[in-house]
Amino acid sequence: MAACVLLGGAGRAQAVGYRYWSFWERGGNTWTYATQGPSTSRPADGDVQGFRFAVSEDSSDATKPRGSADFATICAGTPARDGQKRVALVLDFGTAADAPSGERPPAGRTACARVPGDATTADALAAVAGPLRYDTNALLCAIAGYPAKGCGEQVTSGQDRAPAKATDHKGQASARSAAHHGPSVGLLAGAAAVAVLGAAAVWQARRRRG
Repeated sequence: MAACVLLGGAGRAQAVGYRYWSFWERGGNTWTYATQGPSTSRPADGDVQGFRFAVSEDSSDATKPRGSADFATICAGTPARDGQKRVALVLDFGTAADAPSGERPPAGRTACARVPGDATTADALAAVAGPLRYDTNALLCAIAGYPAKGCGEQVTSGQDRAPAKATDHKGQASARSAAHHGPSVGLLAGAAAVAVLGAAAVWQARRRRG
């Protein structure tokens, strides 16, 4: 009971999100949150994939890439070659509201990556949207140099979306693994910690009454 009360109060006090690049795949006109990370995903020739920089709580809350260009449009000027594949990429750098302090998001753009047949999405991205930046846990931090600093940091709701005071960078990075579904895992870890504290409080209270 104590744990539930604490969790409910924390949820009302401040909304927690994460500022990061989310990874998407498109079928027809529909964007779907990728189930793999760019370093393990191996798109086929003709696939359309997207990246969106934004603040979101988890995959269910993530903001989709904008734009409606399809593969034929994005790769119109990139002819096919034997032994290679073409991957259409949609890069949405997000809005000023989600940008780190002091930075301004570049305009969104598309690119057609022509890469070897066994290339991953990360390979395709590196071919057309460098420089890329990763952290020590292989979390994708920046595309085309944006943002210049920061990597999946936790932020709280508010006008400036300032970084939360108490963060566990290692926990966040491991939580947002290759599949980029980590924010929800990080929140679950926090909930577990609160539950442990609540259980300890109940045990101590019973001990005093005993």
